[in-house]
Amino acid sequence: MPVTDIIDIHTHVISPDTTRYPLAPLGGKQSDWSRTRPTSAEDLIAAMDEAGVAQSAVVHASTAYGYDNSYLADSVARHPARFTGVFSIDMFAADACAQFDRWTNAGLSGMRLFTTGSTSPGQADWLSDPKTFPVWERAAAMHLPVCLQMRPEGVPHLLRLLARFPSVPIILDHLARPDLSDGPPYAAAQWLFALAEYPNLFLKLTSRTVEESAKGASTSGEFFPRIVAAFGADRIAWGSNFPAHAGPMSRLLSEAQHRLACLDAADRAAIFAGTARRLYPVLAKTSGRS
Repeated sequence: MPVTDIIDIHTHVISPDTTRYPLAPLGGKQSDWSRTRPTSAEDLIAAMDEAGVAQSAVVHASTAYGYDNSYLADSVARHPARFTGVFSIDMFAADACAQFDRWTNAGLSGMRLFTTGSTSPGQADWLSDPKTFPVWERAAAMHLPVCLQMRPEGVPHLLRLLARFPSVPIILDHLARPDLSDGPPYAAAQWLFALAEYPNLFLKLTSRTVEESAKGASTSGEFFPRIVAAFGADRIAWGSNFPAHAGPMSRLLSEAQHRLACLDAADRAAIFAGTARRLYPVLAKTSGRS
């Protein structure tokens, strides 16, 4: 399939070379997906080409590599026309600011804070700890987007960060996992809609969101127009979560396009490409195959 104007802001890569890129997952527990569906940078490009995805913001796989972003950085360096990278660091390390500089100097253009996930199901309580603020100040100076892998329980921390660092684009992975099953008017997710007042908050609409939008009393035709009306499509971007979310990527994209067909063409264009370029301007400067 020819590459089209679609950008995926949530993919992962895993190297087959465990000698050069040793596994060292956070907490010592490797994620099931990285063990059973490892996808190299070249495999990811093949999946993108088959799906018709032009570019991707590749998110560091913390549950495989901990805080070592080497494979991510090397992948971006090899394929700058197709990838940008979102790194992770230990925000409490003595050299946290130096690590931030290391990975941004390596060409990575976003940061991700991993406070919950498949191997760490609870919500960590360190998100807005003042000890992390020097790194946030660096992100603010660069207007560098920060993705938060978090749950609704972390919203009090999020509010403090949104207020303290208004120049940092903060992106909620998977919309921070709202419960949509009660359907309209989505009372259980009102905390999410209330966040729309913060202009520096962005939403990452992933394959998980696509599936949750059609569960219980919810329908995609009800949920997506409401979330777009609240935030605006220019603050929402699509991410497949491939291969953590089992593919093929072409199926994940097709399902997202089907569920978002309830939106007008301009909103879909923003969600599938425009917002990604706003968050990661480097993607607007590069195009084509590597």
